[in-house]
Amino acid sequence: MQRKAYVPGIAALLAALLAGCTGGSGSKGTSADPKPGDISVNTPAAQPGKYRTLPEACAAVSHDTLDSLLPGIREITDQDRRDTAYEGQATLTYDTDRRVGCGWKVESTDATDHLSVDFERVVSYDNAVSDDSRAQDIYATEETAANLPEASASATPSGSGSTTATPSATPSTSASSSASSTSSASASAGPSETPADLQPRKLSGLGDEAFLNDKLNSGSSTAQQRTVTVVFRTSNVIVRIEYAEQPAASTGTPDSKEMQDKARNLAHKLVDRFNG
Repeated sequence: MQRKAYVPGIAALLAALLAGCTGGSGSKGTSADPKPGDISVNTPAAQPGKYRTLPEACAAVSHDTLDSLLPGIREITDQDRRDTAYEGQATLTYDTDRRVGCGWKVESTDATDHLSVDFERVVSYDNAVSDDSRAQDIYATEETAANLPEASASATPSGSGSTTATPSATPSTSASSSASSTSSASASAGPSETPADLQPRKLSGLGDEAFLNDKLNSGSSTAQQRTVTVVFRTSNVIVRIEYAEQPAASTGTPDSKEMQDKARNLAHKLVDRFNG
């Protein structure tokens, strides 16, 4: 009888010890065994982005496009200096698989023009967040920081001409838009006369999403410099274009439509480069 009572007692003791070890291993957290909730086991990892590499930034803009954006290049008679102007200056980055850029600055008899392009390949390190979703978040932050006028942002998706033909219907909106874009109009026209299709705005038909900004900065003793920025996202890559011009004459004002057209034309060519 003692033997029968003794053996179950040993078994009970061992079972208690094993239960204590198991409970102790999970006492530091709510998930003692990571396997049931392990994302890598039960949940498929988020899809990687479409793009795994980036183009060479300084070679991404053709000579013909540079001639259009930087007319001073064609005025350079020395071939070596002209070749150097075409080459541009690569932006210093520490991981060319993730971000590359290039800049050009050329003077002409009429103005000094600046151009920069920047490519960022977004990679999410969260298995639950795709590269595209992370890129969307980064793009959304930049668009919000651009502080696009509400009227322009709401009118762009409709695509109808009638929305831009009656600016007088929303005078308060026009006034606030003019203030936020700070002299988007030319020197000869008041801010309220700036056409809606030239104000900072969202762009359609350019990558997955895009916006344009246009700022005219007045210096104290220099000519007004206009800076047109186009930012677009295609899958997990964000492309930023900055095009600036400062006339040689202190009374000069860069033409908004011309500069925007050139910047948007370059943006479409870069989209085609990714999709090609």
